[in-house]
Amino acid sequence: MAESDNIFLRAKHRTFSGLTEDAECEWKGPFCFIQAADPQLGLMKAWRDGDSDNGGEEWAEEVELTKQAVEAVNQLRPRPKFMVLCGDLVHAMPDTPFRDGQERDLKAALKGTDPSIPLVFVSGNHDLGNTPTPSTVEQYCNAWGDDYFSFWVGGVLCLVLNSQLFYDASACPQLKEAQETWLEAQLSRASSSTEPKPKHVLVFQHIPLYLESPDEEEQYFNLQREVRQNLLDRFKKAGVKAVFSGHYHRNAGGCHGGLDMVVSSAIGCQLGDDPHGVRVVVVTADSVIHRYHSLEQLRAQGMDEDLRKLLQA
Repeated sequence: MAESDNIFLRAKHRTFSGLTEDAECEWKGPFCFIQAADPQLGLMKAWRDGDSDNGGEEWAEEVELTKQAVEAVNQLRPRPKFMVLCGDLVHAMPDTPFRDGQERDLKAALKGTDPSIPLVFVSGNHDLGNTPTPSTVEQYCNAWGDDYFSFWVGGVLCLVLNSQLFYDASACPQLKEAQETWLEAQLSRASSSTEPKPKHVLVFQHIPLYLESPDEEEQYFNLQREVRQNLLDRFKKAGVKAVFSGHYHRNAGGCHGGLDMVVSSAIGCQLGDDPHGVRVVVVTADSVIHRYHSLEQLRAQGMDEDLRKLLQA
């Protein structure tokens, strides 16, 4: 896809070009956005075949589901401020067969998104590799934009993180250190008395801090306990309201110590009983209210009426 044809406003220099105007630092009333995760083109057939490590040669199902998500989001009123995809955009790992085709077809499916709804991309383990390297991170950034960055929207500060650098940065320790330094500066600014005071602070990443409880056992679908606790402490100190993630292909999460851990199921392959869907998030002066909607429901009925009423307050 030629750069001139690319509707995506890629994050560069650690800021998102679609939502960086000074006016976005000011609270002007309730708004909504869409959180989606794991379109992961190629996983559905690979999962059915029992070869999720090497499969992925077909992805027409995920393309159709992504188009359905775009159609549903486009018809929402009021329009969402943005739509964020929390990682695993495609299934093929870096430098493997099908990668280029999956990325090309995902971009084509997303290109139907209304231009008034910016797309925000978050890197996942399949986008970077389970053990990312400087090369795989660079490939991702060239295709989708920076792997971590911040932006303001409607008086809310949003931080997009590369959770793979928390999970396994053994092949790129300098990149991990760079994100840590950047994140500490962002969190310090969020709680500073001399910087613009955000109405809320939100975090977006692929791997959840936890699935149900902060003290749960470590596993593939959450972050290691020590890493998890470190981030929880720092996020709470900075006043982070919610962390949004994917990766689990099921809905999960919990709220502990005033910090909401939101785990959303997938646009694509479901590993549990949830339907293909996205999460509608409504931001008010006091709260961040969110609810998962199936694509079928969202296309036919829009967001739930009680959420819509919050936007009219």
